[in-house]
Amino acid sequence: MRVTPDSVPRLRRGVRRQFDKTRDTAVLMAPERVIVLDDIADAIIMECDGHRSVAEIVTVLAARYQAPEDEISSDVTEFFEDLAQAALVTL
Repeated sequence: MRVTPDSVPRLRRGVRRQFDKTRDTAVLMAPERVIVLDDIADAIIMECDGHRSVAEIVTVLAARYQAPEDEISSDVTEFFEDLAQAALVTL
């Protein structure tokens, strides 16, 4: 699935972000799967509300981490493409 700056990612039904006390980290819970999120992945997921576009998420993250939007954009796009391919988000 191709992600564009106008794509609006949303976690699929049955997928949720949760803090796992045992692992002491954030995870994505999906039917029969648990995906451990690193700090970067968690920051992206926290901005994934089903209303903001990829471009808006990139702008928020760039401002928060004082990083160039063009560098963040490719990482965020690739992340959402991977999640879409794994059927964890819809676009």
